[in-house]
Amino acid sequence: MQTTFTPAQLENPHTAHSEQIIRKCVHCGFCTATCPTYVTLGNELDSPRGRIYLIKEMLENDRPADAKTVTHIDRCLSCLACMTTCPSGVNYMHLVDHARAHIARTYRRPFMDRMIRQVLAMTLPYPARFRASLTMARLGRPLAPLFAAIKPLKPFAAMLRLAPSHVPAKAAINDPAVHAAEGPRQKRVALLTGCAQSVLDPKINEATVRLLNRLGVEVVVPKGEGCCGALVHHMGQEDEALGFARRNVDAWMRVADEDGLDAILITASGCGTTIKDYGHMLRLDPAYAEKAAKVSALARDVTEFLAELELPLPVNKTDLLVAYHSACSMQHGQKITRAPKVLLAQAGFTVRDVPEGHLCCGSAGTYNILQPEIAATLRDRKVRNIESTAPQAIATGNIGCMTQIGSATQIPILHTVELLDWAFGGEKPASLAGVEPRVEPALAAAE
Repeated sequence: MQTTFTPAQLENPHTAHSEQIIRKCVHCGFCTATCPTYVTLGNELDSPRGRIYLIKEMLENDRPADAKTVTHIDRCLSCLACMTTCPSGVNYMHLVDHARAHIARTYRRPFMDRMIRQVLAMTLPYPARFRASLTMARLGRPLAPLFAAIKPLKPFAAMLRLAPSHVPAKAAINDPAVHAAEGPRQKRVALLTGCAQSVLDPKINEATVRLLNRLGVEVVVPKGEGCCGALVHHMGQEDEALGFARRNVDAWMRVADEDGLDAILITASGCGTTIKDYGHMLRLDPAYAEKAAKVSALARDVTEFLAELELPLPVNKTDLLVAYHSACSMQHGQKITRAPKVLLAQAGFTVRDVPEGHLCCGSAGTYNILQPEIAATLRDRKVRNIESTAPQAIATGNIGCMTQIGSATQIPILHTVELLDWAFGGEKPASLAGVEPRVEPALAAAE
């Protein structure tokens, strides 16, 4: 795509990087076939190609964002399916991140939109505040239909409906500690406990630590780490996002300096995509560029790390039919597609792929709150596809997907690591208490 940026504009390193990305786009339109919003809405400006035109025009003309551009950029899920299908290697992720930061600097949103975004930024990244907000949301749930009927308040209705009926007690697993390996130590890793996930489902981190310890891996939960910054990063709040990134880099490098680190493990794939990009996010910071690059190189999804280990034979019989939902941040953001399914099969599960597996479920960080109608359409489409495989359980690697999909199906949905922990010596997850192996008709007749 031809550009007309001036030499003065290209002195800005963010603009120069975006210009190189834009120039790679050849208008082919491959991205439109896999873009969830284009597939849903059918509007060219709600496709990656259309958004690239809007971003190009906005940045080339050095103008503040307008309502039209903001509308279509806001509708982007950052699912990154376009990057998987793009034959030209367009880094749409970095381009839309730059656009969102430009929007945050130059566009004054309507009052309710500003307030909702500020509430999200002030609560979700902070576990104690998030826990308190969930308690308030449960009390306010009867107001959801009223809020849903008033357009500016629809995000509040979405928040109330997504809030779980039960919030787990604060878990010790998320406190700074060293969890020793059973037997000789084979590896040493740091674990990101996270923000929203640590509150919504601490069982994920508990299963991770148990499994890794049994496999001879020492797990360190560092002091000082916290939210990865993805939630505010995707709302264009770059200063806050980089602040979170620097804090985590400091925490993990302290652990690495103490006794070395083989990996930094992440159990929420949305966080993993962002942490693996810290090297880019902090590339212009002389105090952090090198350290951030090291952190990004050490970052691994938990299933990515487990796939590198030599696993023993399964201990428990786990022959259930499991639909594997590959989170967008896993398959498109991190390009991890085979490892989780191979691990589940190795653990004794029968794994089924989900039709239209490349399409987003509509969670996408805060998207299911800020764009509730599109998110609900995508969720329902995803659930229909999952249920068409008739699974006994659903496995995925992202807490946002678990919350989104779980709100519309009765099929138990678990983190992949919970199933692996059970298979390799842990207890059966409570959500599977009433689920028994399915007897195939041929076997039943033979008996």
